[in-house]
Amino acid sequence: MDSSSRYRSRRMAPLVAVVAAAAMTLAGCSSSSGGKKAEESDAGASAGKATTPRMTVALVTHQSQGDTFWDIVRKGAEAAAAKDNIKLIYSADPNAGNQAGLVQNAIDQKVDGIAITLAKPDALKDVVKKAKNANIPVVGLNSGVSEWQKLGLMEFFGQDETVAGEALGKRLNAEGAKNAICVIQEQGNIGLTQRCDGVDKTFNGKLQTLNVNGTDMPSVKSTITAKLSQDKSIDYVVALGAPFALTAAQAASDSGSKAKVATFDLNKDLTTAIDKGTIQFAVDQQPYLQGYLAVDSLWLYKYNGNYSGGGEQPVLTGPAFVDKSNVDRVAAFAAKGTR
Repeated sequence: MDSSSRYRSRRMAPLVAVVAAAAMTLAGCSSSSGGKKAEESDAGASAGKATTPRMTVALVTHQSQGDTFWDIVRKGAEAAAAKDNIKLIYSADPNAGNQAGLVQNAIDQKVDGIAITLAKPDALKDVVKKAKNANIPVVGLNSGVSEWQKLGLMEFFGQDETVAGEALGKRLNAEGAKNAICVIQEQGNIGLTQRCDGVDKTFNGKLQTLNVNGTDMPSVKSTITAKLSQDKSIDYVVALGAPFALTAAQAASDSGSKAKVATFDLNKDLTTAIDKGTIQFAVDQQPYLQGYLAVDSLWLYKYNGNYSGGGEQPVLTGPAFVDKSNVDRVAAFAAKGTR
């Protein structure tokens, strides 16, 4: 089946597929990972869920070393792999050129499907074409909702970062914020830029962008601390990831600032911080669901010819707000490493 043409040949009526987690098997465990080395998950061999022949799927992300967000994505992918009798090969590199090289490695291994993130899509367009020429279906997840169709991917699973940013901007208005900073931890990452741009579009107050080096957390803390010390009128810090939000809260305390902190994305420590009031709220994009659906979609396509969104619409996994009103329920799943 030609993965580069079949799913494009049909014109489906527009739809918005907003997905809620449905009957997912929570399986496997995740380790903090990053860099260039590929790692294999053979959980599907003992799970005994699918009776279809063993297939191999490569998941290639732009994870930076120590970024625990991707542990949640990977755990979802491993659960789908266990259910579907898939050998999952995970690899990651925050450098876009190196990420493209990892995709090429997957092509060379003749995998049955590839799931990729598109934080810097221009660097991946050529290797995506190579995968399609090799009749390997490619789906996107997490980053690249505005670019996946241009690159010819079959499906996309994630949130619209601009829409998520706009929702957060409106929430800041409701909170009475007047002067905020949006902290970008990776320059050139299209998804992070779209988040801040979305906030700026709907926020009625003043918004400044603050670039930090997300691979150096002490530097992140010192940069935010300096900014808050310099401008005491800043009343909200918008972080774009859970670890950076927790660091921003420390920076606010160290600088004597009264600025509150909101963020995109969750982890176990962040849900605790929301419960304690250290962090005001978070926008959840459900990374576990992104990893799960991306891998599961490749199995469904291979063995039943299914594809979500008709090749025209992304499958949206967010945004949803987590605050004191609902953090207790979310925290129970975060403790398992699935939210």
